[in-house]
Amino acid sequence: MAGTGLFAEILDGEVYKYYADGEWKTSSSGKSVAIMNPATRKTQYKVQACTQEEVNAVMELAKSAQKSWAKTPLWKRAELLHKAAAILKDNKAPMAESLVKEIAKPAKDSVTEVVRSGDLISYCAEEGVRILGEGKFLLSDSFPGNDRTKYCLTSKIPLGVVLAIPPFNYPVNLAVSKIAPALIAGNSLVLKPPTQGAVSCLHMVHCFHLAGFPKGLISCITGKGSEIGDFLTMHPAVNCIRYIYIHTFNKTAGMIPLQMELGGKDACIVLDDADLDLVASNIIKGGFSYSGQRCTAVKVVLVMESVADELVEKVKAKVAKLTVGPPEENSDITAVVSESSANFIEGLVMDAKEKGATFCQEYKREGNLIWPLLLDNVRPDMRIAWEEPFGPVVPVLRINSVEEGINHCNASNFGLQGCVFTKDINKAILISDAMETGTVQINSAPARGPDHFPFQGLKDSGIGSQGVTNSINLMTKVKTTVINLPTPSYSMGDGFISRL
Repeated sequence: MAGTGLFAEILDGEVYKYYADGEWKTSSSGKSVAIMNPATRKTQYKVQACTQEEVNAVMELAKSAQKSWAKTPLWKRAELLHKAAAILKDNKAPMAESLVKEIAKPAKDSVTEVVRSGDLISYCAEEGVRILGEGKFLLSDSFPGNDRTKYCLTSKIPLGVVLAIPPFNYPVNLAVSKIAPALIAGNSLVLKPPTQGAVSCLHMVHCFHLAGFPKGLISCITGKGSEIGDFLTMHPAVNCIRYIYIHTFNKTAGMIPLQMELGGKDACIVLDDADLDLVASNIIKGGFSYSGQRCTAVKVVLVMESVADELVEKVKAKVAKLTVGPPEENSDITAVVSESSANFIEGLVMDAKEKGATFCQEYKREGNLIWPLLLDNVRPDMRIAWEEPFGPVVPVLRINSVEEGINHCNASNFGLQGCVFTKDINKAILISDAMETGTVQINSAPARGPDHFPFQGLKDSGIGSQGVTNSINLMTKVKTTVINLPTPSYSMGDGFISRL
């Protein structure tokens, strides 16, 4: 169970502690933040409401610990990451349980997230050794007008203190996707977990603690975003911010690197030659898994009119087979994360109803639980055609040309991912090139991963690129050392002695 056994020290009575200076601590505020179970709508957990003073203390510790960690051999950093990964995977049950109870993720998917996260940590350790173990050697005479009088040595060095803010929907995986690259690159890491998902993150951080990382190198600070959120992102000690899935961001970045992924309206373009059974399966997988609460969920289907009726019938048949219920029972559709999310989704649905969309199923809601809904004959004047529901609702717009589909996709403020279904690879490539999105999947639903693939958004969907290699590079900067020779030098050239 969560907060017991190996994880007993992270819990103080009913309130989970925060992590700083290699210890689990209670906040001086004497306050806590309640975490609601989306399915029961009752308080499931409580975490510390940390203060700004505690944030300051964590930042000072992180700055100090990072200087020593940067001197730690690369192989040793990798060794500790491998150890943390093993502990994480060996103790997946408490984290999976927390995911089920605080974000209503189905039990089997919760276990998958934890195991995937352990694999990501190990992969990052290996890739970091390869990337950071190599430098560049440049010769001055490769540029016009220069003799070989300068040797340039370049290497990658850490940025300093990295602030990581993951989202609720994959709190463990999207936390370690920032923690592991930061640590292998020689940085320290301050984690601000989402409220919904905080307990899962605290268990994950304890795995790093048990692995033996130095005190102060990793911190996990919990609390209300309204009290410490901006204070964290504006903190002068922060040298890099990794931030996902918040639609507003108040940081004046100045000179520090930012990587942000801010959501999407992922379009699924279906041509008239597509394998409709394949399309239907991918709409179900892409649109309804984890109740549509995924940045890479299918958010709008743009299907050629000539095959729209047939596709809609195939999707309707599959929607009817989806199970709805508690996450503990591995239901396909579980409660969305909060009442406010459910209310927002309902607002989009009611707007579509008022404007004449065809409901392929009866709209049904109980608390935060919304039954899966396919909306046909959606028009561009409906909110659901443009806004991201982040719930189990998929709109279908019928199009009369490929250009119409591309234009709708590109008219969105978002540009995270998209997909195209066709048997003509030439058309697929041309459509992919025309779509203004960070990634286009051909004959498959949008997806983040495998975790070493680049993952990025265009327009309002983000800044920078994720993926293991890109993340490591983001958290480093280039250091150059130039050796100046008194005279030109050429390998095995004549006249060596005379030049000395």
